[in-house]
Amino acid sequence: MAETPTISELFKAKEIAEDEIDVAITDYVAGASDEVVVFADTYKVNVAAAVEAVPQLRDRAHNPDASEFLKRIAVRTALMLARPETL
Repeated sequence: MAETPTISELFKAKEIAEDEIDVAITDYVAGASDEVVVFADTYKVNVAAAVEAVPQLRDRAHNPDASEFLKRIAVRTALMLARPETL
């Protein structure tokens, strides 16, 4: 069985739009961390679980001294590495 593609691979294949990724990142950084995000009406991923899966990114995303830019980069990296479920 083939491995599920990552969000990054789906983005490169133009199956997920940049705007969808940006909204998910903005929502997470703003505090909406336990929502499952649906991309392209086909793929779902828990952004909080993706961030928690990578300790360095988790620490950066939750560091009160980190700038919003650094938090967004950490969340984006975690999200791009995530393998979503198919609806």
